[in-house]
Amino acid sequence: MAIRRESEKNTDPASPTAPAPDQPSIIRGEDWYGRDLSGQRFSRHTFYDTDWTEVVNEGGIFDECTFSGVRFNVSRHASAAFTNCVFRRCTFFDTRFEQCKVVGSRFELCTFNILRVTGGDWSFAALPKADLRGAVFDGVRMRECDLTAARLEGATLVGADLSGATLRGVKLQGADLRGSDLSALDPLTTELAGAKIDLEQAAVIATALGFEVS
Repeated sequence: MAIRRESEKNTDPASPTAPAPDQPSIIRGEDWYGRDLSGQRFSRHTFYDTDWTEVVNEGGIFDECTFSGVRFNVSRHASAAFTNCVFRRCTFFDTRFEQCKVVGSRFELCTFNILRVTGGDWSFAALPKADLRGAVFDGVRMRECDLTAARLEGATLVGADLSGATLRGVKLQGADLRGSDLSALDPLTTELAGAKIDLEQAAVIATALGFEVS
């Protein structure tokens, strides 16, 4: 049975005490299949085992929310914001993010299959050890993003701003990195065999290896 506990405020005008602050809300086990969340706002909500399959979300705002065991399969998010959120054991199958703001959010033990991210800002997001094989990040701002030991074999990261990103131990074999900022990449601590890069990136990597490029 779905259980929802919503926060309440003390609005009694005769009360001598100040109104009680809002408390975090918990949404557990609900079926939100195909729901339209466009334009809605959630702050400090916790979603447990909620089905977001085929959810449509244009311009929705989620701030400091926690998602645990949420299924985002085949959901579409455009111009939405997930700021300072935590995602634990969530599934992202054929999920699309377009021009979304995911700044400061953390992903833990999530699964990503056929993930596509177009534009938007994922700066300071944390995806350590994430399995992002075959994922697409096209024109995404990912400054100081934590991709420690992430698996990105065969992934597409074109035109991505990875300046200041943590890339130690990241696996990029066969990935398409053309047009991305690779200034934070240490070729001695990453796996790059077969990755596609452009001439400018080749010079950056050669310089990092101690070569003098002229």
